[in-house]
This record gives sequence, C-alpha cells and structure tokens, in this order.
Amino acid sequence: MATGLTQSLTTASRRIRAEVRRTFILIKTRGPSQIQFWFIALMIGIAAGTVALLFRLGIYFLQSTLYGTDEPRLIHSFAASLEWYQILIIPIFGGLIVGLIFHRFTEDGRVRSVSDVIEGAALNNGRVEVRRGWASGAASLVTLGMGGSTGREGPVVHLAAVVSTMVCRVIRADGITGRDLLGCAVAAAVSASFNAPLAGALFALEVVLRHFAVHAFAPIVIASVAGTVITRLAFGDVTEFVLPGQNALGFYVELPAFLLLGLFCGLVAVLLMRAIFWADDFGNWLQGLLKLPMFLRPAVAGGLLGGMAIFYPHIIGVGYETTSAALTGTLLLHEVIVFTVLKVVAVAITMGGRMGGGVFSPSLMVGAMAGLAFGIVATNLFPNVSGEGTLYALAGMGAVAAAVLGAPISTTLIVFELTGDWQTAMAVMVSVSMSTALASRMVDRSFFLTQLERRGVHLAAGPQAYLLATFRVATMMREKDSPLAPPEDDCWKLIGDGVYIDGNATLEQAMPIFEQSGERFIPVVTITDEDTPPELWGVLFHVDALKVMNRALGDTAREEHS
Repeated sequence: MATGLTQSLTTASRRIRAEVRRTFILIKTRGPSQIQFWFIALMIGIAAGTVALLFRLGIYFLQSTLYGTDEPRLIHSFAASLEWYQILIIPIFGGLIVGLIFHRFTEDGRVRSVSDVIEGAALNNGRVEVRRGWASGAASLVTLGMGGSTGREGPVVHLAAVVSTMVCRVIRADGITGRDLLGCAVAAAVSASFNAPLAGALFALEVVLRHFAVHAFAPIVIASVAGTVITRLAFGDVTEFVLPGQNALGFYVELPAFLLLGLFCGLVAVLLMRAIFWADDFGNWLQGLLKLPMFLRPAVAGGLLGGMAIFYPHIIGVGYETTSAALTGTLLLHEVIVFTVLKVVAVAITMGGRMGGGVFSPSLMVGAMAGLAFGIVATNLFPNVSGEGTLYALAGMGAVAAAVLGAPISTTLIVFELTGDWQTAMAVMVSVSMSTALASRMVDRSFFLTQLERRGVHLAAGPQAYLLATFRVATMMREKDSPLAPPEDDCWKLIGDGVYIDGNATLEQAMPIFEQSGERFIPVVTITDEDTPPELWGVLFHVDALKVMNRALGDTAREEHS
C-alpha cells in the first residue's frame, strides 16, 4: 500500500511539473491570459515589496553601524553626539564607494531613478536598464546609509522596475503587458515604502503610466496591496508620522490662507527643483574645469555634506525626524527657516554630486517646514481665525511634494496615509491644487519630466511629441529604386538645396524639415564625413510619416482607454 501511495504521489508530482512547464511555455510564446497576468502581478508585487523592505533595512543597518544609532529614524540626534571628524569622514567614504560603483557599472556616472522608469514606460515597452539599475540601487543604498541627503523612494521605484523588466524579458511581454507590469512593480514599491496602498496604485497610474486605463487598474491594485502586506508584516500597521491630535478647519474661514499656502509652496518646490538642476550644471562645469575624475565627484559632494552635518546634523539621511518635528510643531520659526534652506542646499549637493537617491522624502521634509513657517506667521497675524500651525505643516508637506512629483492625486493620498489623519482633506487638497498649478508652469510639469527634458527626451508635451522619437527614418522610407519613389534627379536637386535627412535620424528631426521646406518628400542619405558626398538611400514621403504617426497615436489612445 505504501508503494502504491508513493507511486501516486510521484505521478501527481510529475503531472504538476509538466503543467507548470506547459503554462510557462504558453505564457512565453502567447502571452499571459488575464488570470495568469493577475497572478504574475501578485508575484511582482511581492517581489517589489520585498526589494523595498530589504532596501529600507539595508539603510537602517548602515546607519546603525556607522552612526551608532539604535533608532535610524532619529539618526541626526545620534549623529550630533559623534566626533566632528566621524561626521565628516563617513559621507566622504560613502561618496567614494558610490563613485567607484558608477565608474564600474555606468558610462555617464548618472543614477537611474523615477525619470528613467517614466521613460521606459513611454519609449521602451515598459523596460528599464537592468545592470545600471542594480548599480544605481546599490549606490543609493550607500548614499542614504552614509549620510546622503536624499530619499529612498526613487531608488526603490527603479529597483522594482528592474524586477518587472527581468520578468518581461522571460515572458517576452509586449508593450502593453510590459507597461502594466511596470506599473505593478512601481505601485508595490511605493506602497511598501510608505505603507500606503491607495497612493501606491495611483502613483503608478498618475506618474509612471500617465493614464488610468481600466485594464491596468486591477493588476496594479493587486500588486500595491501585496507590497503593503510585505511592509506591514515587518513593521506593523502603523503610519510613518504621528500628529499631536485632530486638526480642525474652523468654519472654512481659513481656506483662503491655504490657497496662499499652495502658491507659496509651489514657489518653494520650484526653488528646490531648480537648485538641484543648478547644482548638477555647476558640478558638470566644475568637474570639466578641474579635470576631476568621474568617480571622485560623489566624494567631493560627501565632503561638503559632512562639513554641513558637523554643525547641522539634521541634513543627514531621509529626514523623517525633522519632518516629524515640523508636523508636531516643536520647531521655532528661525529653526524652520534655517533647516529649510540647509535641506534644499544639502539635497542639491547630494544629487548634483551624483550620489544617488530620490526627491520624494526631501520634498516632504521641505514642504512640512515651509508649511509650518507659513502657519506660524499666519496664526500670529490672525490668531482669532487661525487654527493650528501643524495643519499648515501637513498641507505644505503635500503641496511641495505634489508640485515636485507632478502627482497631486497620489501625493494627497500619501499625505493622508502617512499620517492617518483624514480631517484635513480640504486644506491639503486646496494647497496641493494651487502648488501644482503654479509649479507646472515654471518647470516642465514635474521634476522627473524636467529631468528628461534636460536629456532631450520630450515626454512633458504628450505622445504627439515623444512618439516622433521612436520611429527611425530608415524604417519608413521608400527605396530609391522603388517604382513609387520620385526620380533621382529630383532628389539630388533637393539635396543640393540642403533639403535632406540622415537615415539614422527619427521623425523628431524629419517633421520640422517638412514644415520648413513645404516639400512632399525628403531625400534620405548617408553622411560619413564632411569630405565625402552623401549617398542617396531612398525617400521619406510626408504622407508616409503622417500615416505612421496616426497609427501610433491611435494605438496609444486605445491603450489608455481600454
């Protein structure tokens, strides 16, 4: 009887393995069905949530080891008790490690973060760079663990995108499936990082995919919940910040003040973003002037941060301790102003020095302090009609973060889920709406889209602009020997007039030539060097380019409304 049972179990095991193998082959060759896709989304959510948890624990381990703190959230209090040379040396050493990582695994020394995930969703079928992504995650871990003044959410989002990219490669996912799985990974990473499942799902839709298609909603929610469960199993069902009590908005009298707060926070957000870009440009200029090796740039930034931290350890790390102090109103006005300025400078140095990390947590800290400063002034000027200054800190936290991320909906929800306080919805929403409306006009919609714009990737204008860069002229031209091509003499006449385009160019370069020349077609040539005449490949017709663009825009519209 035992032998028969053993044979039955062996047979059942073989059937299960065969079925799993067959299912995997079907997914790989034909794509996943809906149920299979939801199961993959769940697995990606668990994997991304685990990555976020491990990244967070890694930061805690480095901070507790190097700074001697038992509670990493209170790192600046522990750092203040260290010797000055320890505070100085730790970020320098961390910057050197970061520089060596980038020197070994990247060509440009640039950290990969949320902007690269957005670019991958729009232009690369939901894929991101895997090797450089892991390197960027390691560099950001070192940065945050050794005193860098940035956030952990950006690196976690990219690491989650790396996980989804690896899955997409295995199952050979098409563009729509790849983007949906990318959204699942991002949602899980954000929800695990903030313990905020609602905001995580909306962040993926609002910021990364930039649409709210029904087909993407269910799997993204599944993954977001899975990521949250991973965090809650480790840390419990607790909010990141604890407020001193319930805030109340008395008789709606204060709403105009929150409109003004939103405008003020929009300006603060623009200042934060531009400070980072100015620091990056200055770092590039200084590096070129001094002929500084790429791997030493983060170490120089670490030295500047260490020098600041000797006197103001509040700039070290993510900054949750100072953010909590602002939300509980335990800071004085002059402290708030000084800490805000120093945090902006520290974030600019960290990111301009190519040390890694994200902008989400710094924007929360800067926003909370800017809001508290506004609230202290407002409540002192109008004590009879003003509520608590901490309410302004909470609204300011959401307003600056929403303007920086370009994500008013998900940021509003993140603020609620971080604090567990739903009584201040109207104040936060008013401030967030005003700040994003103002800041989006002064930058290219958000920090991430402005980053891409600075790299020549034009996503802020929408698909009608960025899709042009995805089509190479050589794939759409008519061969010069084609019966549908014009006579070669007409082509060479246009070439002589300077109307031609290289075959390796894209429609982004071709369409302006059509606009300026008014021609029906453009000769496509190969240009080797200045001394060699161009070689005629074929002809690009305006009507062919328009047909390709119309099909691409139609496919995009169908995906976004399916």
